[in-house]
Amino acid sequence: MNKAKQILKEKFVHDDFQSVQYEIIHNLIENKKHSLVMMPTGAGKSLTYQLPALLFEGLTLVISPLIALMQDQVDELKKKNIPATFINSTISKKEKDKRLKNSIEGKYKLLYVTPERFRKIEFINSIKQAKIDLLAIDEAHCISQWGHDFRPDYSRIAEFRQLIGNPLTIALTATATPEVKNDIILKLGLTPEQITIFNQGIERKNLRLEVEDVYDEKDKIGKILDIYNTYKGSGIIYFSLIKTLEQFSELLIKNKIPHLIYHGKLPNNERKYVQRQFINNNELVLATNAFGMGIDKPDIRFVIHAELPGSIESYYQEIGRAGRDGKDSLCTLLYSEMDIAIQMDFIKWSNPDAKFYGRIYAHLQSEIDKINSMGLESLKADLIFKNRNDFRLETALSIFDRYNATTGDIKNKNLKLTGEIPEKLFDQDFIDKKLKADQMRLLSLVNYFKEENCRKSFISNYFGIQPAQKCGNCDKCGIIYIKP
Repeated sequence: MNKAKQILKEKFVHDDFQSVQYEIIHNLIENKKHSLVMMPTGAGKSLTYQLPALLFEGLTLVISPLIALMQDQVDELKKKNIPATFINSTISKKEKDKRLKNSIEGKYKLLYVTPERFRKIEFINSIKQAKIDLLAIDEAHCISQWGHDFRPDYSRIAEFRQLIGNPLTIALTATATPEVKNDIILKLGLTPEQITIFNQGIERKNLRLEVEDVYDEKDKIGKILDIYNTYKGSGIIYFSLIKTLEQFSELLIKNKIPHLIYHGKLPNNERKYVQRQFINNNELVLATNAFGMGIDKPDIRFVIHAELPGSIESYYQEIGRAGRDGKDSLCTLLYSEMDIAIQMDFIKWSNPDAKFYGRIYAHLQSEIDKINSMGLESLKADLIFKNRNDFRLETALSIFDRYNATTGDIKNKNLKLTGEIPEKLFDQDFIDKKLKADQMRLLSLVNYFKEENCRKSFISNYFGIQPAQKCGNCDKCGIIYIKP
């Protein structure tokens, strides 16, 4: 640990560890024991495996869900002269082979990959040759089918661990209910006795939590303008729908409020430009939930949810981007009952029934050449009669890809069937349980709005953490808050 403290100062430019970082790192490098880490967004989870990676002789393999996130983390590590790299679909096969070879030969200390990389037999055959001393699972809630961002390949982590020699493992997340926590341990192929759990809790004292009951668009824009004029500095306003985001952008333009917009349908170069502008300047950004992962900006003064998010997990992840510099920041949820219908639609679209999966798969088997030739709109016409408000088809195609039942995509005219879809997608009981879990997560958010006591206590209870009776910094605690 003396060496760890030296590296902390020299490479990461920190004089001391924060919160439970010391205990987590000690557990890895001294006790050699697996760890499950639950720490708030922005509390320094990455350090707990990045620093030990420099103390181990072999490679640290990091499984991360998002390409943009791993690229950002590798860029930051390179700035610190820490040998790290990633392998993903954005680089050529020649470059992938080169980086993998260098990782095996010990030229890198950290290698980032998505879990889907383990579908590639050549990757598996090569990575088994590496001396892997630590396996880090970032965004570990993705392991759980009950997590808010389930990825089927994450559920194969125990298999991956076995393939690479069952190395020491650390799993990290900001959000895990007791059910998700138990599922993570199970999917790692471990028992509760084999893993040390570190739960920092979710409270960050500098974040002010408020909920405003609003009726219509006029009410919402009034609240937004009030916050914008009071909290000077960078801010994020989250929307569920791109259409609503664009409507509010027009309203802000009318009020001469400069801002950026960000959503998943923007070209990649525009998204990168918005991210750079936001990180480097005191900007306001209107965004869907596509914005946030990898945005390491310490001085975000407010986060507004102008439409209801889908779960407490998503909400907590997004407000966690505020106030990472420790200074007072506001997190306001603008609650409208009309927004519940939007989230109910999302839940319906993301949970097609078993018959729908079967119908699409049968259609792919018989019409794959026509589908590649005619495109998505033709497939929609065949299956859902061009109903623009029905996105079950997109969900089903995404799920087939996640379960490796297909490769390629319709857009590039190279969609192929690679295997049978899992039986669970034909199991209506399984689908009904998943649907109910999604509905209960939305209900918890409605109950958060209705909460009469401390809001942070409500969130702590949701994640199975024993809270303080009053946080002293929410709209229900009766504490007068001095705005910055």
